[in-house]
Amino acid sequence: MNTIRNIYCVGRNYVEHVKELQNKIPDKPVIFSKTTHSLVKADGALIELPNNKGEVHYEVELVVKMSDDYAPEKAVDQLIDEMAIGLDLTLRDVQQELKEQGYPWLLSKGFRNSAIISEFIDFPGLDECKKQNFSLRINDEIVQEGNITQMMFDMESLLRFIGDNLGLGKGDIIFTGTPSGVGPLNNRDHLSLRWSQQELGSCTIGLE
Repeated sequence: MNTIRNIYCVGRNYVEHVKELQNKIPDKPVIFSKTTHSLVKADGALIELPNNKGEVHYEVELVVKMSDDYAPEKAVDQLIDEMAIGLDLTLRDVQQELKEQGYPWLLSKGFRNSAIISEFIDFPGLDECKKQNFSLRINDEIVQEGNITQMMFDMESLLRFIGDNLGLGKGDIIFTGTPSGVGPLNNRDHLSLRWSQQELGSCTIGLE
């Protein structure tokens, strides 16, 4: 965790998720960031979240970590060495208010413990990665499941867009977008972050 630098996130990258929130389908990647204070490891422990700012929504995502500085001639498999399953948590009521006022999303996306992340595993290569699904289970029920082949902007496009516009270097991580099925968390929910059938991380939510 201490080697992570910038935290980039991709919004509206799965069509069905865009539709469920009644947002407009973008014609280029929607990029925002989280603070490093938002990072917390899903290591089985209790994770405390705000309980006085409206609903906290879960969004499960595949997270990739840069092994090298971005250069346009480098392939995805050269630039990414590790991956994890993450949760991009959102204060949905706060986000809606910010959107209505035309303000940035940071207060709704970058709060402490809003970037829950599993352990990192070796990135198997882009082709192999497409063969497996990632998912979130809450209290043993699958609530979200996705595959990177469903992304509107693929991994190569995301690296190029972020690298060209913001810079992308070794140690940066990218939350690549969430599939449909997002919803509110409840106090004492047990979360399991999975790659295929393998649990990479878990936690219990505290909203007291």
